[in-house]
Amino acid sequence: MGELKIPGNRKTVVGVGSALMDMLAREPEEFMARLGVEKGGMNLVDQCYIDHLVAQTTSPPSLVSGGSACNTAIGVAKLGGAGRFVGKMGNDKLGQLFKQDLKNNLVEPVLFNSSTATGRVLSVITPDAQRSMFTYLGASAEMHPDEVSLDCFSDAAIVHVEGYLLFNRDLMMTVLKSAKEKGGLISLDLASFNVVEESTDILEDIIDEYVDILIANEDEAKAYCGHANEAEAIKALSENVDVAVLKLGPRGSLIAHQDQVLAIDAMGSGEAVDTTGAGDLWASGFLFGLVNGYSFEKSGRLASACGYEVCQVMGAKIPEDGWTRIRKLL
Repeated sequence: MGELKIPGNRKTVVGVGSALMDMLAREPEEFMARLGVEKGGMNLVDQCYIDHLVAQTTSPPSLVSGGSACNTAIGVAKLGGAGRFVGKMGNDKLGQLFKQDLKNNLVEPVLFNSSTATGRVLSVITPDAQRSMFTYLGASAEMHPDEVSLDCFSDAAIVHVEGYLLFNRDLMMTVLKSAKEKGGLISLDLASFNVVEESTDILEDIIDEYVDILIANEDEAKAYCGHANEAEAIKALSENVDVAVLKLGPRGSLIAHQDQVLAIDAMGSGEAVDTTGAGDLWASGFLFGLVNGYSFEKSGRLASACGYEVCQVMGAKIPEDGWTRIRKLL
């Protein structure tokens, strides 16, 4: 399998997306059934709705900083890489907590401010370890194209964009064009089958013109290309990009490059406690590996290790003993 050419000697991975605080709640199956919402997806809600849901939880949810691209940037930094996150927060306590958490994890914060409340996500984790997300975007949805300067992407090897930005199309296009102008490769995580279904009119053109690395799970791939069969899905995902990834959960992942497909086994054998952040941390290991010149196989194994470790805890933060085990692979 060939290698991915990284521009210059750059090593920085820049995540762009929603600055959100994660609210984690363990709930029985009946909680989701009562809501009448399909499990495993991401649902945009207003502040009143999310406050109403939080009031119905069995116990107060735990709070940790989150957002897909943010989780990935933190993972890159925890591996010893250079991570930067671009997003927008509120001028409130949650916003300050979010910013400080980035600094504590050695991620460079590029955060714009708003008088609107900091966004938050209620992640409902059911006994089968599925997580269903209810997202109040808050200030994160107010990031404006004019705020995104070329400096956000200086020295970027890879700009990792979460698919949720497709809900703000002007912003998405500004990010893609600016990242390309600064010479970085673009990685797009399709994020959720809901996102794909609502973006079918523009998604294929965006991927064809701008995206170098496309990352999807089985549900997202099916929504995008219509294939449930994994062999057909990875082939379709790879048609217009340099690298395509199909994440298969406990069955590992498939990585396609230059008409070759590499199968990566899942790491570990423990039962998943919570799948929150699994895809985000998978991307951390994979992108860190690519910018450091690792083979696709080693990058994939590192990605699997990150994905496995985060599934052993509640939320998207791997504890230090988990990072110690992951770093042994380096």
